[in-house]
Amino acid sequence: MKSKKIDNKFFIRIDPEEEIVSKLTEFCKNNSIKFGNISGIGAVNKVEIGLYDTLQKKYYSDEMSGAFEILSINGNITSLNEQPYLHIHITFADSKHNAFGGHLNMAIVSATCEVIIEEFEGEIARSFDEEIGLNLLKI
Repeated sequence: MKSKKIDNKFFIRIDPEEEIVSKLTEFCKNNSIKFGNISGIGAVNKVEIGLYDTLQKKYYSDEMSGAFEILSINGNITSLNEQPYLHIHITFADSKHNAFGGHLNMAIVSATCEVIIEEFEGEIARSFDEEIGLNLLKI
């Protein structure tokens, strides 16, 4: 992984065989980023996405392997228990241009992943909401 900071933005290149979520979490910890926005594109060969069923209060995940183009990574950085908390979604497509998406749990880069983190001043934390069953923004 390589990065360059310009103003309040970090331009990050995640390299082949690196895992996106863990690398970005590590990057946020190492750079003391507690509040920001994430966007990105790239290519992966293994992805785990998820969906939270609010009625059953159960999280479902699926793992897919193959050649995939990342159409979009979008998310935010907040904090939970004073640690960076990344909430990231992904949309990606296969060789037949079928698109898939959901909450990004894990993805292994096949060629490159180009991410921009825009850091904001301040901090917004999260806390677990018993009724919903998720870590929600404390606003």
